[in-house]
Amino acid sequence: MHGVTLMNILLLGSGGREHALAWKLNQSVWTNPLYIAPGNAGTAQCGINVELDISDFEAIEKFCIDKKIEMVVVGPEEPLVNGLGDHFKSKEELQKIFFIGPSKSGARLEGSKSFAKEFMMRHKIPTASYRQFDNTNYEEGIDYLKNHPLPIVLKADGLAAGKGVMICQNYIEAIAEYELMLQQSKFGEASKKIVVEEFLTGIELSVFVLTDGKSYLLLPEAKDYKRIGEKDTGLNTGGMGAVSPVPFATASFMQKVEKQIIKPTVDGLAKENIDYRGFVFFGLINVNGDPYVIEYNCRLGDPETEVVIPRLENDLVGLFISTCNQELGEAKLSVDPRSAATIMAVSRGYPVTYEKGYEIYGLKKNYGKDSLIFQAGTTENQEKRIVTNGGRVLCVTSYGKNIADAAARSLEILKEEIDYDGIYYRTDIGYEFS
Repeated sequence: MHGVTLMNILLLGSGGREHALAWKLNQSVWTNPLYIAPGNAGTAQCGINVELDISDFEAIEKFCIDKKIEMVVVGPEEPLVNGLGDHFKSKEELQKIFFIGPSKSGARLEGSKSFAKEFMMRHKIPTASYRQFDNTNYEEGIDYLKNHPLPIVLKADGLAAGKGVMICQNYIEAIAEYELMLQQSKFGEASKKIVVEEFLTGIELSVFVLTDGKSYLLLPEAKDYKRIGEKDTGLNTGGMGAVSPVPFATASFMQKVEKQIIKPTVDGLAKENIDYRGFVFFGLINVNGDPYVIEYNCRLGDPETEVVIPRLENDLVGLFISTCNQELGEAKLSVDPRSAATIMAVSRGYPVTYEKGYEIYGLKKNYGKDSLIFQAGTTENQEKRIVTNGGRVLCVTSYGKNIADAAARSLEILKEEIDYDGIYYRTDIGYEFS
């Protein structure tokens, strides 16, 4: 490749998403070395884990200067919403570092539900109708709820670790949740303001773009499975698995997505002078063939990353350089035509309470070029053994000729090869496409 120079790269985060990103970044002709902060036992196989608190901007700054870091890739949303991008722009010694992630202003797409809704209204992007309330118009909100068709969706305005959305099936529940959020600070600062919106009926999917603020590249779409139980029953989780591509995301549907949602979003950011160089995640719902935005995220989703990134054939660092230089318009995406399915193995008791520290067996085996293991909640104990260290422990991603084939491969590895005390996973990921 012409003019390639090696780069010191820092990736922030510690989940399955970050292991998938580390695995991909490590393959780049540019990467040398790759640091992951704080990482997990899996990312340690792709680079050098470093003990850094991702919310300690001064510590990150010092590390970047000491190690002559040339590119920073931010995995999770919190540092972005809290303004890490702005911190880098404001410091002379950090300004030259390629930074993947939006400014604080751009991260409001995820950090503030009311900002996101107002943004969609301004740019005529299809989404559920809504109203927003806080303690200044509390009583008005009660009246609004009483006259709202069921079910009713209540969303905390700020970041609530994925737990700030309530779907209420009756008025008593809706009013109780409304009071808990606004008057009892159920989600702390995040629910000082709440968005009440109509419930949309349809099938969900996740669409991702990498944007330089002017142009964008549409990455492979995915569908994730949030519920803990088979056939999407039980409690919501951070995600129990994902598949890509999504069979109902036909060329004509995706044309609507680009024309009605993606292009107006990227153009809207530019019109509002919002500096955005990084990923936009569109949580969409297909309502009778028409796409609507349920939510924006300012980073890649997890576990969708674990099927999207393995299908990406480009050099990821090369794409990131183009993003920072605002040259994405000249880039071409290359995607593996095979399907990919990932199944997440979790700890017994997740998503409520769970224990940690159980040794994981079967990680060392080579599963061939068609299956990958991405670790999430793992760590190395004093005996240098890899043990469980979270609710979502690891996932197995496999390629296949279709979703059923890919899911069957991942399932076989989980059943036959991977084990730890209290392992649980869904056996039906991709069930509606088999």
